[in-house]
Amino acid sequence: MKILVIQQKMIGDVLVSSIICNNLRTAYPNAQIDYLVYASTTPVLEGNPSIDNIILFEEKHRKSKSELAKLVFEIRAKKYDLLIDAYSKLESWTISLFSGAKRKISYKKPGRNFLYTDNVPFAPFPKTNLGLAIERRLSLLEPLDLKIEIDPIPKLFVSEKENQEALALLEKHNVRKDRKTIMISLLGSEKLKTYPLEFMSKVVDFVADNANVNILFNYFPKQIEEAKTVFNACKPSTQEKIYFDLLGGDLRSFIALMNQCDVIIGNDGGAINMAKALGKPSFIIFSPWIEKKIWATFEDGIHHLSVHLKDYRADLFEQKTEKMLKKEALSLYQEFKPEFFKDKIESFLKKNIS
Repeated sequence: MKILVIQQKMIGDVLVSSIICNNLRTAYPNAQIDYLVYASTTPVLEGNPSIDNIILFEEKHRKSKSELAKLVFEIRAKKYDLLIDAYSKLESWTISLFSGAKRKISYKKPGRNFLYTDNVPFAPFPKTNLGLAIERRLSLLEPLDLKIEIDPIPKLFVSEKENQEALALLEKHNVRKDRKTIMISLLGSEKLKTYPLEFMSKVVDFVADNANVNILFNYFPKQIEEAKTVFNACKPSTQEKIYFDLLGGDLRSFIALMNQCDVIIGNDGGAINMAKALGKPSFIIFSPWIEKKIWATFEDGIHHLSVHLKDYRADLFEQKTEKMLKKEALSLYQEFKPEFFKDKIESFLKKNIS
């Protein structure tokens, strides 16, 4: 049996959709399972035994119809028995249409149902604490009626060499071994997903005031000025706990470093999803325009919890569409005072840092 799973776009999406591959491997241990993703997301798939081949959707496939056609014909030549499209956008519709797969599964969408043999309802509300991001992916397996116990948790695989390199990096920066270590998801993937820097510095102060910990900042070298802004606004007593220059050289290095941390706190995004896949407790601050019900995965109020401006100022969201909220995101962020959820951070730290 040959299976193709499609999930383009961001790291978090690709990591979460890998649960489809993981459960297919359990159900069909001898199947060939291939995964079509963007090249930039492949580090979160390294070492995953559920995936036989990673097929790259590259920038050239987006910009050139002829390159996209080449990719489609390459996929068609592989003669897949089953295709699962977890992306369900124009690019994947084209691939699905001409894939030649015998069975094709995706979400039910007006005007697109003819592309697939099985169209699954796109759930509007979560039924469990798994969150819609997980539940929707798992719903794509329902037409197969798999006779297995479904595992909903994404997995990351860190090699012993990577773990040792991360430990050596911590030792190089003289990170104290007698304290727990907290990763701060300092910046979102864009400004509209980034908690205001002056507020984030207060969050870091809350952390330092309530726990005797080491604090690491997650940021790219190109974001160093924003990171410095947060650091400089923190209290001197907080700054003493921050290892500002301790960074992984690439995404795999970050994963290995995160594996040595105890919890993650900060902006929603790929870093949070990777931490969860490593089994680390998480505290998420959502952007006002992002729907919490989708990405507040595994929320239990203890090991995983999140905050959203709507939790505190529901009046600001009345009769507003997602498009309107996105346009107003920066001004809405200014209403999302860190004092609103100070007690929740304190509670989270008590339960997860001892």
